[in-house]
Amino acid sequence: MEISAEEEYGNGTFAYYDDYIEICNREAVIKFGSIVVPTVFTIVVLLSLIGNILVLVVFGLNLDENDRSLNKIFILNLALSDLIFTLGLPFWACYHIWGWTFGDFMCKSVNFVFSAGFYSSIVFLMLMTIQRYVAIIHPLSYRTRYRHCSVIPLLFIAWVVSIVAAVPDLLYYEVIPDPDSDKQYCEYNSTFAIFDVTHEQNIFFVVAFFVMFCCYARIFRAILKSLAANAHKAKRLILCIVSVFFVCWAPYNIVIFLRSSTYRQIKTFSECDVSTRLDYAFYVCRLLAFSHCCLNPVIYCFVHKIFWDNLRTLLKKLFRC
Repeated sequence: MEISAEEEYGNGTFAYYDDYIEICNREAVIKFGSIVVPTVFTIVVLLSLIGNILVLVVFGLNLDENDRSLNKIFILNLALSDLIFTLGLPFWACYHIWGWTFGDFMCKSVNFVFSAGFYSSIVFLMLMTIQRYVAIIHPLSYRTRYRHCSVIPLLFIAWVVSIVAAVPDLLYYEVIPDPDSDKQYCEYNSTFAIFDVTHEQNIFFVVAFFVMFCCYARIFRAILKSLAANAHKAKRLILCIVSVFFVCWAPYNIVIFLRSSTYRQIKTFSECDVSTRLDYAFYVCRLLAFSHCCLNPVIYCFVHKIFWDNLRTLLKKLFRC
């Protein structure tokens, strides 16, 4: 027996079959999301604001005209991307408690800005990985060609790619009223939109992880041959970067891909029991993925000696004043 259609309204999902209608109750899932999501998002927002603003202040105030370190510039842009991403989380926290109360314009704008921060964060993680790969594997070429090249065109392209990737959210999101209550929802306006955005996010993740894995695998091999005293620290840092990125984003991308199968008329994924479990998994995996914005400062800055050197320099300037 195949599903001919499936729609979501209020607290239930109505799955239309050839000869009957199955109603999947979602009250427990929605209650779970209204409690857990705002709580975790509040913690993530506070940690992300503290960490990323500190990175912007420390590195930004110590960045002079002669400082052309690509790594430092990429870290600044990554922190800015994470802050943009973080700005959307309070809206989603309120959304899970009261529904969408900010109107259609804010529905489109918040999702667009949120996605731009999401995609730009991934783009700059890839650029930082490539920069680190070239600096370690091809140090001579990096010193003579890449280190002092103009970084502005590269940053411009990175932000343009991120903004263009976020345009579908501007087009596909709209406010949808709930026929069973006074609540409104900010959701995709069609199943095609769900497929389009889901596939785009999956492609970004696969490309980013492939780039990071290949680059860091080569770097890891080079470090294994090194006898330097800090080689063990570098190996731990590389394993930490790749592991955290994969653990945070892989489950989320797998779940959103499986959830999109509920709209493909595949009965296995549209059965109430399976669909409800996917909803719970979606909440948990999304919380894990979105927490990556507050982990980036810890991974890329707080463990680096250059961050603490810049922080000491900044504090000395402040105490002198």
